[in-house]
Amino acid sequence: QLQLVESGGGLVQPGGSLRLSCAGSGFTLDTYVIGWFRQAPGKERERVSCIGGTDSTTIYADSVKGRFTISRDNAKNTVYLQMNSLKPEDTALYSCATAPSYYSTAFVCATLLRRAHYWGQGTQVTVSS
Repeated sequence: QLQLVESGGGLVQPGGSLRLSCAGSGFTLDTYVIGWFRQAPGKERERVSCIGGTDSTTIYADSVKGRFTISRDNAKNTVYLQMNSLKPEDTALYSCATAPSYYSTAFVCATLLRRAHYWGQGTQVTVSS
């Protein structure tokens, strides 16, 4: 079965850190663009970050730039989202999605919400004191 599996969410205090993982199962991620999205209750789904499949391009939303870092470990078939200096407004369900690198990373990332081939089930991040 082809799927993405997220893990690493939890409850953390403001200013804390978490590392989310997005693991591929049944297929290899190394030629896919991977994006992290989040959705808080009552809000639209927001694209947080993307990483290229065939290049090293990384893209971040302005709201997380300088605090979050996306990376990939192809040997482990996993993409990570390191989240530092967390704020209460980062509270959301975080999901990863993927699409093939047929076009530039920037284009695939920008259209990933409707182009994604696979989505994970999500992992909850709650930032609260």
